[in-house]
Amino acid sequence: MWPLFILVGLVSGSIPFGLIIARSRGIDIRKHGSGNIGATNVGRVLGLKLGLLCFALDVLKGLIPTLIAGSQMHVLHSSYIPQPIPRDQAWWWLAAAVACILGHMFSPFIGFKGGKGVATGLGALLGIWPYLAIPALGALTLWIITAALWRYVSLASCIAALSLPLWVFISSRLATNSGGGVDLLPFYIITIAMGALVILRHRTNIQRLLSGTENRLGRKPVQ
Repeated sequence: MWPLFILVGLVSGSIPFGLIIARSRGIDIRKHGSGNIGATNVGRVLGLKLGLLCFALDVLKGLIPTLIAGSQMHVLHSSYIPQPIPRDQAWWWLAAAVACILGHMFSPFIGFKGGKGVATGLGALLGIWPYLAIPALGALTLWIITAALWRYVSLASCIAALSLPLWVFISSRLATNSGGGVDLLPFYIITIAMGALVILRHRTNIQRLLSGTENRLGRKPVQ
């Protein structure tokens, strides 16, 4: 069953909601703003409401397949304390989550191009409840704080992604103190890899940040 879950995650992640939303308004989002199909560019070009809609759909296409995969192991708990699971099953579950993210970044529906994976990554992490859902909420909080202070979406995304392993450590300490425990190696490896991938996808944004030409929230992008 696991290869099927990975395939479902890949197909789900590949759905280019940003492109679909923009085309419903007669616009090819790839030819406007930054050219990205993600929620930030959709919001800048088409307005906040459609940007939020794109964000929600991108989150859901990572969340739903990952939740379905986890439900097959009967590891979804109402408690925030992670329960031990076999390492091989943890890797399979994480692979299903990563498939959603890679599908979004390299969608076969648009020539193996795509967005930067932040919203879909958030959804996929939230779907790994509670193992990575709580770290994802911590990273999201940091994203909000960073974006509010400096108004750079790219900077907030990079900082939040890089903080994920730290949030895994913090949540694991809290769980240990509450009597929980789980093999964290797969979760550390995947969150480190995700952080590196997000940084790689934001390399042009990082260059613009360093040169002082990156777009801020609330300002129309440089054409």
